[in-house]
Amino acid sequence: MTVTVERGLTGQTLLLPTADGLVEHAVREPVAWEVPTGPARSRTVFAAAHVVPRAGAENVPGAPADLDWDATLAFRHRLWSLGLGVAEAMDTAQRGMGLDFAATTELVRRSAREAAAVGGAVAAGAGTDQLAPGVHPLPAVRAAYEEQLALVEDAGAQPILMASRHLAAAATGPDDYLALYDGLLAQVRRPAVLHWLGEVFDPALAGYWGSRDVAAATDVFVELVRRNAAHVDGVKVSLLDAEHEKELRRRLPAGVRLYTGDDFNYPDLVAGDGQHHSDALLGIFAGIANVAAASLVRLDAGDVAGFRAALDPTVPLARHVFGAPTPYYKAGIAFLNWLDGRQPGYAMVGGLHSARSAVHQATTFRLADEAGVLTDPVGAASRMRQYLAVHGF
Repeated sequence: MTVTVERGLTGQTLLLPTADGLVEHAVREPVAWEVPTGPARSRTVFAAAHVVPRAGAENVPGAPADLDWDATLAFRHRLWSLGLGVAEAMDTAQRGMGLDFAATTELVRRSAREAAAVGGAVAAGAGTDQLAPGVHPLPAVRAAYEEQLALVEDAGAQPILMASRHLAAAATGPDDYLALYDGLLAQVRRPAVLHWLGEVFDPALAGYWGSRDVAAATDVFVELVRRNAAHVDGVKVSLLDAEHEKELRRRLPAGVRLYTGDDFNYPDLVAGDGQHHSDALLGIFAGIANVAAASLVRLDAGDVAGFRAALDPTVPLARHVFGAPTPYYKAGIAFLNWLDGRQPGYAMVGGLHSARSAVHQATTFRLADEAGVLTDPVGAASRMRQYLAVHGF
């Protein structure tokens, strides 16, 4: 289904670089999206939030992350104000790509404290990234998971058991995955979310669940969920394969949610097929929070066509932001929020803002404007001009 958002023009134009030269873009008027009065009723939705570096800090490659806590937490308050839950300290927050464990620890504690103050939903990633890169014995991997699981639950957040590079390196087959996750799920204080991040997001996770064959890996994953269903709230799957997700959610035990992590096909998966639907835990929702929230207001009212009319135009933006090399999608999320005035500068911890070109980000701006994502298109256009000038345009 193709849907367009009809809007007027602001009178502002700017020249955007493309691979073939400069093109003129006419900036559109903002969309007055519906604002929810609380969390969505028809779906459980989390936006995986990014982090904002402190201006003036040495957030260069290899340096410890130095965060702007006011801006980082203000962004989370915006998500809660729009009725979205916050998925904290996930790959969108640069886990394993600039966010060190000390910063992760502080982030989880602060975010959970802020969530409790406003009654917002927060789930946080528990992984093994306090370990040094390389191969570690399985008991060490399990101990690292347990340390982080305690951190998340002591803070008051729902745990998300993240896919682990260390487990992928140490496991010799499916039994190692099953034994380790069985042990972790036996000790959770509340039902957890299991996280399956595909190698398109992180090549170090190839062969997760003990096989490079997706069908075989899925069988192991489903077995794990079935034998631990009482301790599993849902599964978060990021393979960018809509048909695989539809088949997987049909195989899950009753009461176990499938949180889509498919940033290419989310409108269709969340809308569902009349029998099954996906809930959502998405990085792109951190970049399109206003549109995502408005679409869920419509879905709660039973207006599936209105839901799709709001959300479908954001798909070209999401597919661009999450385009290859996909691990660098985080630069697009930060760029969108800087464009809209939600952080003081376009910068990321670890210097990761350099991971996308000016041509790429010019397309990010255009697609965001066309989809009605920008709350202040004129202000965003002004920032875009400054960004392009710095890059020689």
